[in-house]
Amino acid sequence: MSSNSPQSEFPESQDFILFAQHGWADTHHDIAQLAHSLVKPDANRPIYTPDLGWIDTWLTIALLIDTVEKIAAEAIALYPNLPLRIIGHSMGALIWLEVLDRHREWWHKIHSLILVGSPVGGSDLGRLFDPLRLFPLIARDLGTNRRRVAEAIASQVPTASIVGDIGNNTDGTVPVSCSQFTHATFVRLDGLRHATLKNHPRVAEAVRQFWLNPTIASIQTDTASLLIAKLRSLNLTDINNQNFQYAKVIKIYPDGTKLWMWTNPLQLTHIFVSHSQDRGDRCIYSAYIGLLEKHKLTSTIENI
Repeated sequence: MSSNSPQSEFPESQDFILFAQHGWADTHHDIAQLAHSLVKPDANRPIYTPDLGWIDTWLTIALLIDTVEKIAAEAIALYPNLPLRIIGHSMGALIWLEVLDRHREWWHKIHSLILVGSPVGGSDLGRLFDPLRLFPLIARDLGTNRRRVAEAIASQVPTASIVGDIGNNTDGTVPVSCSQFTHATFVRLDGLRHATLKNHPRVAEAVRQFWLNPTIASIQTDTASLLIAKLRSLNLTDINNQNFQYAKVIKIYPDGTKLWMWTNPLQLTHIFVSHSQDRGDRCIYSAYIGLLEKHKLTSTIENI
């Protein structure tokens, strides 16, 4: 079946409510374009793409969460028998994680939750601008680690995380590893930048494919996955892997997985995990830890 066939473009006949939420420094226009491309023009399927206001997205996430929560509650009350399909780009997905964390009674109604280029583990840019979390503005909110919330939801709700990768394990704004979490189906789209993810045809096709078979992903138990999970428990800051070339191996595992370390001129410790391949070692995880928490990393590495 070709990808542009009616069955692929609009794969299902079941009615549903579609929520699509834009992110930081954005309005609803592009995400609305994506949402409408996913629904038949003549279908009686309500689509909600709240415009939170470009300026307001620079302030604090709390009011944005309240706004989306109110709109969602009204929609669910209006269409109580329709399942929910939720898409969030970047901060828009973080908003929905917070909304769903408040409303676990909605979880059974959700057909699928799709996060697109979302810094679930905490934005490295947000943490760079507010490393001590002193200012009640959007940088602090974007830098918050919501992986535990996301994993709790994904363990009960079919969830996908779609990312772009322009090289060095990043979409240019959000590191790929920042969008990964347990129980979520992971979809990497090479060559797509962060801003283009919100309405790109390849994203739309990835959404359609997940809608055809929404599943809860199993937990990976290979050495690298277990090692990365252990490191993530330290709340490291996920980053791109452009400095992997400077790292030194500190531990090698029987299956070829390697743990690497590098300290930059500012004395920030960077940690990397790689897979061995025919062409050499491929970095699959990169992060750094702050000076005040370096002892946690040292203790963890000794016990891994």
